[in-house]
Amino acid sequence: MIRFYYHPTPNPAKISLFLEETGLDYEVVPVDTSKGQQHDPAFRKINPNGKVPAIVDLDGPGGQPATVFDSTAILIYLAEKVGRLLGQPQDRPQLLSWLLFLASGLGPFSGQAVHFQYAAPAGLDYAVNRYRREAERHYQVLDNHLAGREFIVGNEYTIADISAWGWLDRASRVMKGAEDPLAPYPNIKRWFQAIDARPAVARARRVGADIEFKKVNDEETQRALFPSNFPPVP
Repeated sequence: MIRFYYHPTPNPAKISLFLEETGLDYEVVPVDTSKGQQHDPAFRKINPNGKVPAIVDLDGPGGQPATVFDSTAILIYLAEKVGRLLGQPQDRPQLLSWLLFLASGLGPFSGQAVHFQYAAPAGLDYAVNRYRREAERHYQVLDNHLAGREFIVGNEYTIADISAWGWLDRASRVMKGAEDPLAPYPNIKRWFQAIDARPAVARARRVGADIEFKKVNDEETQRALFPSNFPPVP
């Protein structure tokens, strides 16, 4: 059994898709980040960084519970656990390379592009331009790589495709104002449509649908999501 600590955002979505692809037994444990539940001491014991997703594998190595946080670490851990979605042995160097490209580049720059275009105060034009243009650059790197390819790594569907799907599913947010955000990236668009048509994607989109998460963007939400913007509470 996998305890899956979840909020409906791009990085947890990757884990939802992996779990639905593999059929692993799991339970969703909601973490309402808009209410600050990611900062609760009990959750910080699972992820000291106070972010979702995180998992507890109740049947970890040696039959002992194992805690894993960070979406990329979780994908690698679970793929190794079930022996699936890792590609062929000769693909391992490229698998790790593209996973880290997504984890350190496309994902974070996409997240910052969303933040500065939607959440930050007006007037930060330099930051908006910086993160939007870097997100676009990372999209272009991936688009170039996908020319003539069905999948990101090797000749089969892997956790690299799952990882990329999580953030590219939010392209309309990252590319604010674009009528068709993937139009400039035809190879990504073709790849995304193929991945998005997988039956497990529809199931992954339903994960957590029965859970009511806070949607009001008030001061509590701002303090919970962006605590560094506020003075510490005495």
